Amino acid sequence: MSTPQSTPVGRVVVIGAGLSGLVAAHRLATGGLPVTLLTKGIGGLQLAQGTIDVLGYSPDRVTNPILTLSALASARPEHPYAAIGAAPVHAGIDYLKALLPDLLVGDAETNYQLPTAVGAIRPTCLAQPSMLAGHLSDGQRVAIVGLRRLKDFHPKLVAENLARTDLPDGGRVEARPLFVDVPARDGEVDSTGLTYARAFDDPAFRARFAAALAPLLSDGEVVGLPAVLGLKDHGAWKDLAERLGHPVFEIPLPPPSVPGMRLNEALSAACRDAGVRLVNGTRTYASRVEDGIVRSVTVATSGAPREFAGDAFVLATGGFESGALNFDSHGTVTETLFGLPLAGLDAGPLVQGDYWGAEQPLFRVGVRVGRDMRVLDASSGVVHPNLFAAGGIIGGSSRWAEKSGDGIALGSALQAADTILEELS
Repeated sequence: MSTPQSTPVGRVVVIGAGLSGLVAAHRLATGGLPVTLLTKGIGGLQLAQGTIDVLGYSPDRVTNPILTLSALASARPEHPYAAIGAAPVHAGIDYLKALLPDLLVGDAETNYQLPTAVGAIRPTCLAQPSMLAGHLSDGQRVAIVGLRRLKDFHPKLVAENLARTDLPDGGRVEARPLFVDVPARDGEVDSTGLTYARAFDDPAFRARFAAALAPLLSDGEVVGLPAVLGLKDHGAWKDLAERLGHPVFEIPLPPPSVPGMRLNEALSAACRDAGVRLVNGTRTYASRVEDGIVRSVTVATSGAPREFAGDAFVLATGGFESGALNFDSHGTVTETLFGLPLAGLDAGPLVQGDYWGAEQPLFRVGVRVGRDMRVLDASSGVVHPNLFAAGGIIGGSSRWAEKSGDGIALGSALQAADTILEELS
């Protein structure tokens, strides 16, 4: 491979454009530091549900995520929340809400309980306003509305499962399925959620849709729809509810997620507005370390590799799902950029064969961090004093099972950014 082209020093280089990378980059930039964000793609937010999960299960369903988080951290010192602490997570929630006030509502002390695309009830800490009417209560009547030309949402499945599910606060709802056939584009019989979201951005389309749906609704019903109610127009759901004369809520679909796209676009725009230099479509594949200090990372670009130097680096690359951790055919797990030491490898077999049994130990593998989010080795020594970790690369938790990933991302991003600001400003 050719010699990397050198890029002038930027004080902080953030690697990864998921929730942790974007929040860390924004915090650093608004704090006055030059920031370059490197990402091989568009980040994981568009695969998520457009909500913020802090702690949903521990192991039972959680109603107060911050309170339960503190108890979890005390009981499990290997968990990321033990290093991060409740206060930075709380601060991260407040930071994100202030940054995106029209997209996220809620508080750190309460979990909403919202329907999923299969009719289960999931706990989440912050939700988009378009979802809040889905926080159901005993005796409510719900109409679950499908779109004939959208194949990723099945109203009968959602309605029947909701009707037989005990609500977390007790009781059940009455739910029935409906279908409406309003094409997002003329002549198209199999539309994507994104196509419908763009159609719902148009008030004229919303008027046609409301005219078709309104006669099918009964008095007092709450209307559940697939989460396609606008991409750019964050008030599209409210306009539709007013046209229908019924409360409306969105139910997130399997990825790609329109609510996730809203969050990703809004956060990316906030970073650009703050002066973050976003370098997209570049896989970061090598690092240069001298005297224990990370000097630069190298990205693969068309033409020739390119080297980005910095005074501090934030590793926000995610875990196995993004390729930041690799599990080979010999059962060896590696961190793919810096070759960092990993925690959780001594838990015995990393994959156990009982699919429905205990969680897979592999899911807890990742780097260890101190309270300042510097990466630590097995003896709790700092690996590189100018390297910080944030988000899914940090081990010690089963983020999917716990629904803790976003809280870990927010708390670690703020801790890493604030440590760097204190030392470099």
